[in-house]
Amino acid sequence: MKTLTKELWMDVPERRGIVSIHRDVEQLVLESGVQDGLVLVNAMHITASVFINDNESGLHADYERWLEYLVPFNPGTEPATGGYLHNRTGEDNADAHHKRQIMGREVVVAITDGELHLGPWEHIFYYEFDGRRRKRILVKIIGE
Repeated sequence: MKTLTKELWMDVPERRGIVSIHRDVEQLVLESGVQDGLVLVNAMHITASVFINDNESGLHADYERWLEYLVPFNPGTEPATGGYLHNRTGEDNADAHHKRQIMGREVVVAITDGELHLGPWEHIFYYEFDGRRRKRILVKIIGE
């Protein structure tokens, strides 16, 4: 059994942003030498997500609008005015925690013949909901 464990570091200068990590994950699969196995890609922070979908800017803008509609950014602390109880801790990122919960924590992708085994439009992304600081992504590859 072969394994490879690496961390990718993200520095998103804005509060929110979608970053392609597809090529990075492909490169790590190649580096691992695994021909048949699995890769786990996990956002190591509770205000970020990893997801798979189409690499299309309109869809990414739709995610932004949809998530902001569902869980709007509001640095306040009073629920009656749309604020969040979590922000009473001194944070202003309660919305980021909820957005991460909606978009998910990680993805697992099959490796077949040494390559990511994805559908024709599938692409791996990191989604930052509370940026402007350095964060990690775990990539764990196992297989033969």
